[in-house]
Amino acid sequence: MSLTIVMYHYVRDPALSRYPAVKARTLETFRGQLDHIAANYEVVTAAQVAAATRGEDDLPDNACWLTFDDGYLDHYQNVFPLLEARGWEGAFFAPARPILEGRVLDVNKIHFILASEADAMKIVEELRRQIEKARELGAELRPWDDYVAEYMTQCHLDTPEVLFIKLMLQKGLPEAVRNSVCEELFARFVSADEAAFASELYLSVDQARTMIGSGMVFGGHGYAHEWLGSLDAEAQARDIDRSLEFLRLLGVPAEDWSICYPYGSYNQTTVDLVRERGCALGLTTREGVADLGRDGALELPRVDTIFLPTA
Repeated sequence: MSLTIVMYHYVRDPALSRYPAVKARTLETFRGQLDHIAANYEVVTAAQVAAATRGEDDLPDNACWLTFDDGYLDHYQNVFPLLEARGWEGAFFAPARPILEGRVLDVNKIHFILASEADAMKIVEELRRQIEKARELGAELRPWDDYVAEYMTQCHLDTPEVLFIKLMLQKGLPEAVRNSVCEELFARFVSADEAAFASELYLSVDQARTMIGSGMVFGGHGYAHEWLGSLDAEAQARDIDRSLEFLRLLGVPAEDWSICYPYGSYNQTTVDLVRERGCALGLTTREGVADLGRDGALELPRVDTIFLPTA
């Protein structure tokens, strides 16, 4: 039994925003993809998918499940009305910390740092200054040239400078230094008022509840959007439990909930922990059409929206 699970993030018109360089599905493209889905697939619900993974029901041959990551305000303003108009359910996976604490995820900070400065080398130079500052304060760091040799490489999607910035702020630096440097770069290039920026980027608790009340579903995406697979069992359990508290706040039932692993990062410990807590479905970033007879219910692949045509 196959299932096409489509993965979306930003759905906005970048050219009309303050950050036109942020990569997103435009509203025109999104509407076109919905038309394509309507013509070629049957949109199914999370409950249908969960039942199919347990062998309790069959999905249609052309089943499609629509998923949206990161809890953006885009999803409330742009996605929700279009899905509601078609009578379709969407599954939304929102990390808790940005919504409850007004904090911008590091992954989003990186997006907007890069979108705020056209000359990536200016960001690289500021990154170097911040690293030297951290070194002077006692951080144990490798020589700058070592980082450049490892992370400033060719990529078909990004320039070497952009890829270097991404990799350094995602995994190259030790976590404490990475968080501090990312915060400094965000304040320097984007905004010194993180809470105000977060309120413009992410949806609110009330908006999520409105969506749920109108037929949408919400699942877990971690509390702080961490790389779960890199954490020990205790830290994973703590993050998952805090995410579940957030879902309870939204009114999501305690059983048959779903999770989208942040960054697609998970391991067997993660799978065991969410299964113990009644999770029915787990979404990865592994590319492909899901085969419910082959893929585990807690390790489902998805198809990125960039590979989906429009009508």
